[in-house]
Amino acid sequence: MEKLLIKGGVRLKGEVAIGGSKNACLPIMAASILSGGTSAVKGVPALRDVLTLAKLLQNMGAKCEFHNSTFETDTAPLDNPEAPYGLVKTMRASVLVLGPLIARYGRARVSLPGGCAIGARPINMHLAGLKKMGAGIELEEGYVLARADRLRGARICFDIPTVTGTENLMMAAALARGETVLENSAREPEVVDLANALVTMGAGIEGAGTDIIKIEGVDGLKPLDYRVIPDRIEAATFAAASAITGGDILMKNCRPEHLDAVLIKLKEAGAEMAATPDGLRVIGDGRPRAVNITTMPYPGFPTDMQAQFMALMSVADGTSIISETVFENRFMHAPELRRMGADITLQGGLATVKGVQKLKGAQVMATDLRASASLVIAALFAEGETVIDRLYHLDRGYERMEAKLRALGAVAERIR
Repeated sequence: MEKLLIKGGVRLKGEVAIGGSKNACLPIMAASILSGGTSAVKGVPALRDVLTLAKLLQNMGAKCEFHNSTFETDTAPLDNPEAPYGLVKTMRASVLVLGPLIARYGRARVSLPGGCAIGARPINMHLAGLKKMGAGIELEEGYVLARADRLRGARICFDIPTVTGTENLMMAAALARGETVLENSAREPEVVDLANALVTMGAGIEGAGTDIIKIEGVDGLKPLDYRVIPDRIEAATFAAASAITGGDILMKNCRPEHLDAVLIKLKEAGAEMAATPDGLRVIGDGRPRAVNITTMPYPGFPTDMQAQFMALMSVADGTSIISETVFENRFMHAPELRRMGADITLQGGLATVKGVQKLKGAQVMATDLRASASLVIAALFAEGETVIDRLYHLDRGYERMEAKLRALGAVAERIR
């Protein structure tokens, strides 16, 4: 099993190219099911989750190719509308095929999802929405069985904003009869990117990026030809790495407008930053200052940056309070950071982080995708060597991260 070895204490400096958004390309790849033809999704990172979804589409009968950051798929031969447990268990986003399958084929058999062990993430709101649109839903031996001759438009209000729920129902509604209105929708940039991709296919969608999205169903959609947005979480992770190492990093192909909540907190912590024609430059200015954060749905502080920010706050001047309101089990990185010398106390959804002046390298274990990124950030600052086990978690969301770090001056390599 591969591990990542990092020797800390190096000030990161230089340019890094931010890849396409994992959380945008996965639903857009799933949207290719809605059209029987060859679709092209550009700017797709070569990540484990991307490859898993490609395998899932192939398992259903689609023809898939991936080259030069372009994913091409021909869904015309797709004849097996089933997502088996063996593939779905490794990635929760696999559930995104449910809406497109029932919309186009009138039936779907999809395993209940897996993915990172960061808390319960049920799909009950997905299923309730599909029922309102006329689908028959049954649960059988860990699978969702869905059927509908043709979905019909409906008014659906989510109990809480749900990104994958909004995306699944938006895709389903694109081929439904009549208008669908999604209330209390997720507002993330990835939701907007999916809506934009669907519009290029011929869908009628208004309001993406607000809490009310209206979809006018059409009889058919044409294949995709679309480039996904840059990955805001990858960009924010490198921004935190620059801040903790006193670095100077220009993140190319970055959209600062997608990072407002993170950039505000980084500025409060003392980092300097400036938008450039190429992207965003972040400069670490001495020891960071302690700041408090509360994770919230977009446009609030993203839960996907909570772990990385905890690593930054572990060496800040002062005490920080980090409140996790999105997932109930997303502090699993805290014990690993403590192995490196961090002073972190957990109580329910609150973490109290007392900044220390130094961390020391240690053997640590990644427990989920963003936890692995937090350990990388801590290791870049720590004295000595850090070995991060279970590197496959990092590979789910960061493409060639160790190579990008080496280009910035870090000492980082994969080992076994």
